[in-house]
Amino acid sequence: MTFKNEQYKNAAKELDNPDLDGWEFVVESHGIKIYRFLRQPSGLYEYKVIGVANIKAETCAEVYMDIAYRKTWDSYVKELTYISKANPTVIYWEVDYPWPMSNRDYVFLREMDVCTDGDKKVWTILGRSAKANELSQRQQVDEKKGVIRVRDYEQSMVIRENQNGTSQIFMHYYDDPRGMIPTMVVNWAAKTGVPGFLTTLEEACKIYDKTRNK
Repeated sequence: MTFKNEQYKNAAKELDNPDLDGWEFVVESHGIKIYRFLRQPSGLYEYKVIGVANIKAETCAEVYMDIAYRKTWDSYVKELTYISKANPTVIYWEVDYPWPMSNRDYVFLREMDVCTDGDKKVWTILGRSAKANELSQRQQVDEKKGVIRVRDYEQSMVIRENQNGTSQIFMHYYDDPRGMIPTMVVNWAAKTGVPGFLTTLEEACKIYDKTRNK
């Protein structure tokens, strides 16, 4: 496995015992609390998201992993495709930035582990930027003219089912978009974008469930 067992355990245990030492509370929305931590020397914040979402855990995990479906509900996706479906999956992702900023793209690794916590099922999804020496020649993706490659990206998502059909959620996120964007603007966009993403994800899960039930 690309990600160590200890990384899965550390992510999963933050569902009930989040490590928030030195973290600043940002906002609470729809039962979800968001915290941030200033990472040096970048001057950018990383985020932790903790709370209960009004969606089924299994649906949330499926929607989060389904990159074909994400292209239908995430308006910021310019391109999203598998480079390799072997474990870990290697994914190419281009994000549509508003003019006059350049788009950003990612080549990242992602794995999912499914386990049980007592009588409850837990999905843990880990992702990070791929290093060049981790990719085969066939998996390398040339950089595009006018698109900035993000080389420092980390995201973990832990989802545990609740008996009432809701989900206990923990997410940890950091990304350095590079380029000539003021740090203040990047931090503002992340602060507003994280809760916006969760709201959109929740709506996408509801549509996904309705479509599947039909």
